[in-house]
Amino acid sequence: MREEPRIRKAQHDMSTFEYQSILPFPPEEVFQWHANPGAFQRLTPPWEPVEMVSTTGGIRDGDIVELKVSPVWPVNIKMVAKHQNYKEGESFQDVQQSGPFTKWEHTHSMQPTEEGCRLIDHIEYQAPLGIFDGFFQPKLRKMFTYRHAATRDDLNLHHQYRDRERMHVLISGATGLVGSQLMPFLTTGGHTVSVLSRSKSVSDPAARNLISNVATWDIKNETVDLAELPPVDAVVHLAGEPILGRWTEEKKRRIYNSRVNGTRLLCEALAKLPNKPKVLVCASAVGIYGDRGDEVLTESSPPFNELEGKGNDFLSETCMAWEVACEPARQAGIRVVNLRVGIVLSQAGGALKQMLPIFQAAAGGRLGSGQQWWSWISLDDLIGAIHHAMMNEEVTGPMNGTAPEPVTNAQFTKMLGRVLRRPTCLPVPEFGPKLLLGEELANATLFVSARVEPKLLQETGYTFRHPSLEGALKHLLGK
Repeated sequence: MREEPRIRKAQHDMSTFEYQSILPFPPEEVFQWHANPGAFQRLTPPWEPVEMVSTTGGIRDGDIVELKVSPVWPVNIKMVAKHQNYKEGESFQDVQQSGPFTKWEHTHSMQPTEEGCRLIDHIEYQAPLGIFDGFFQPKLRKMFTYRHAATRDDLNLHHQYRDRERMHVLISGATGLVGSQLMPFLTTGGHTVSVLSRSKSVSDPAARNLISNVATWDIKNETVDLAELPPVDAVVHLAGEPILGRWTEEKKRRIYNSRVNGTRLLCEALAKLPNKPKVLVCASAVGIYGDRGDEVLTESSPPFNELEGKGNDFLSETCMAWEVACEPARQAGIRVVNLRVGIVLSQAGGALKQMLPIFQAAAGGRLGSGQQWWSWISLDDLIGAIHHAMMNEEVTGPMNGTAPEPVTNAQFTKMLGRVLRRPTCLPVPEFGPKLLLGEELANATLFVSARVEPKLLQETGYTFRHPSLEGALKHLLGK
C-alpha cells in the first residue's frame, strides 16, 4: 500500500486535508466495503472518542448519522452528518449539518488504477471553537493512516474468499471486546449477523444497525430459543463470565459454569436443528496449557492437568471441560474449532487498556522476574483467525489464537515503553499484583509462562496482519 498524505492550509481559515493510498482491489469492491453496514466501526481508531448515537440508512444521498465526538478532550459534542453526492462504485460525501466544526465536508473517492484502486479521503474543514488548525492536522494524519490500513487488511481477508457464498453467522458474546469488532468485520464483508443474547432488545444503536436477528438463551434455566432464527451457516461462541475480579469460590463457579454449561447447552441446541450450521468456532484459552516455562507449545501439546505430577490448575481444568462441552456439536457432524486465545491486544479493552495509563505515566515495568512468556495476539488478528476458521474447511479441532512471535514479559514491557517513548525502569514485585488481584488470579494471568505457537493457523495459510509485537503496538496506538 503506497500512502500519500497531503495537508495544506487554504485561505480564509479553511483547511484541506487529503490522504491517498493504492489498494490491490477493484474500485467497486472497495466502494461496496464502505457501503456495507459496519464500515464506521471498522474505520474508527480505538483511541478516538467517537460514539454512534443513531443512524438512518447508509451512505446514500440523504442518509444521516449522528455522532458524539470529542474534538478537544474532555468536551463531548453532538455531530450530525448528512450523506450526499453518492456515485455507485466511485464516491460519496458526508457533510456536517451541525456540530463542532464551522465546516466539515469529507469526500471518499475510489479511482481505478493499474494496481487496483486509488482510495482518496479529501476533507475541507474549518477548525472548531477557534482552535489552532495545526492541532487537527496530526490527528487527521494519525487517524487516516489507521483507516487506510484497516480498509486494506479487512479487504484482503474478504478478497481471499470472494468466490464463496456469504454466510449467516450467529454470535454469542457479541457485545464484548471481540464480538463488537467481529460483527462489523463480517457485515462489511457481506455476511449476515445474528446474535445469541439473554435479551431480545439491542440497546447499542451501532450494533443494532448490524444485527439481522436476535435469538435468546438462559444458561441458568437451560433454555435456548433458536426457533425463529433463519438457517445459520456458522456459529461463533464467545460468551463467558469475565475472568477478572477476585477469584472467590463463587466467582470461579461462575467462570466455569458460564463456559462449560453454556457451551454444552448451545451445542445440544445446535445438534437438534434440522438445518445445522457447517462450523462452530468456540472460544477457549491458552490457559489450557498452564505454567510451562520455556517449553514451546502447539495444539498437540497436552493440557497442564494431563501432565503427571503437576497437580490441578483451575484455568486448565475449565478450558478442558469447555472444549469437551462441544462434543454434542461434533457428534452431530458440525465442524468444531476450539480457538485457544492468548492475550488480546486492543486499546479498547483487555490487558493493554489497563496497562496504558501506568506506562504513559512512566511507571511501567516488568512483572516479577519478567521471564514468563506472554502469548499475545492483536484484536484484528484474532478476528482474522475466527474468519479463517469459519471459511477454511481444513481447520478443525484445537487452534491456537496467538501471534507467531510470543515474547517474555520483560520484552513486552521494553517494547511497549519504546513505542510510547517512556522509560520502563520500575520493576513490579510479585506481591503487588497478588495483593491487588489475589494470588491465584495473578499467578494464572500475569506470572504464568506459556510460550504458544499458532501452528495450525500457519499451516492452513493464515497471514498475520501483526506478526511482531512492535508492529501491532504501533498500529493499535497510532504510533
